[in-house]
Amino acid sequence: MSDLGRKSIIVTGASSGFGYQIARRFLSEGKRVIAVARREERLKELANEFGDLVHIDVVDIRDMSAIERHLDDLPEDFKDIHCLVNNAGLSLGFGPAQLNSIDDWKTIVDTNINGLLYYTHCVLKLLSEKNSGHIINIGSIAAYYPYIGGNVYAASKAFVNSFSLNLKSDLSNTKIRVSCIAPGMSKTEFALVRFKGDEVLANGLYEECDYLLAEDVAESVYWVYSLPPSVNVNVLELISTGQSFSLGFNEKKKSGVAAPESEISIA
Repeated sequence: MSDLGRKSIIVTGASSGFGYQIARRFLSEGKRVIAVARREERLKELANEFGDLVHIDVVDIRDMSAIERHLDDLPEDFKDIHCLVNNAGLSLGFGPAQLNSIDDWKTIVDTNINGLLYYTHCVLKLLSEKNSGHIINIGSIAAYYPYIGGNVYAASKAFVNSFSLNLKSDLSNTKIRVSCIAPGMSKTEFALVRFKGDEVLANGLYEECDYLLAEDVAESVYWVYSLPPSVNVNVLELISTGQSFSLGFNEKKKSGVAAPESEISIA
């Protein structure tokens, strides 16, 4: 195993969707992965399949002290962290701002912004000591193309994009890379979380639509990571071939939530 192969990659939100497939993509190349999420049962699937290459840990990324404890307690074989993939994120609700819950907004901010900042701050200390490594943040095309119901979720992803670019600027005289991956509409458990378990609304997003798969996003993350250390991809924006840039939809009210028509195209 090469020296690079012995280094560890942290993937947050690794129990489903993008994170699960990103972890699998790195593991399939023989990389050591620290898979972090709040659902231990899904993480165990990775451990059962990949054995000693993966270390799983249940961590709430909204709790910085929990992140610090998690990093301090890593097994010796996983302590040499080379890359952080800030994937964990969510959206709650799909109505216009005047119908949204402030508690949902707070959860989005705490997860998509604060959680990303906490993990980045902790890992950046480790990367700075070695003057090498890579931080890959999962953003969204929602950061660039507004749509009804995007409001705080889209704004949180705009933060991820801006923070990534500014972090790269701060690290311009180092050998630490920073990238932001901005996917378009993708089929994962994301919509089910957004609609709080309503499978009818969640599945309705994908009717008669083209969309990315989690494996597509994982492949993009791995490609950005695998480029020569002298190459930094600032932002990689990707959508399915059949998706347009129009993110609007005709509003349909159901149970107080604006549900999308079949032509919806979101990230």
